[in-house]
Amino acid sequence: MVKLTGLKKIKTAVFISGTGSNLKNLIRFSKIKNSPISINLIFSNNFKAKGLKFSNQFNIKKKISSFKDSKIAEKKILNLLKKENIKFICLAGFMKILSKSFIEKFNGKIVNIHPSLLPKYKGLDTHVKAIKNKDKIAGCTVHFVTAKLDSGKIILQKEVKISKKDTPASLAKKILRQEHKLYPAAIKKIFN
Repeated sequence: MVKLTGLKKIKTAVFISGTGSNLKNLIRFSKIKNSPISINLIFSNNFKAKGLKFSNQFNIKKKISSFKDSKIAEKKILNLLKKENIKFICLAGFMKILSKSFIEKFNGKIVNIHPSLLPKYKGLDTHVKAIKNKDKIAGCTVHFVTAKLDSGKIILQKEVKISKKDTPASLAKKILRQEHKLYPAAIKKIFN
């Protein structure tokens, strides 16, 4: 667990690839008085990521870098993170796998939110798998990031009931609502 020093908030970067609904939620969370983080950088591997609009909306620095050459991209990101004094990274729908050496440089300071109850359904298409397997319960997990995909230590999980009527899309919506509650709660847990 990481201890908060005084009342200074931990400088945080959020990595996204898509709509940024978890990003927007984390920005709102970072603005409340007892939040342990401040969001100082938004990074995306996708120039068309809708979530990048929150950079202008909330006046947060953004950086976009394609991962065509992931070594070069990661080196640029690491330099920027160092320059901006970023101490913590939240992955929020970031659809690229970070290298082992990148993760080690931020040892224990990268977290991810995943739309399943890990260790079940690592990787993609979690809602499709849950429905196809006739699961009664799905959910989401916030976990520390390690070099093994979706395998780091679990911080918090939230279960979501799957109804007979659920489709992958309706289940995704239900789980996303819980993700928005779970991510801030997990961050508070880390820093308290």
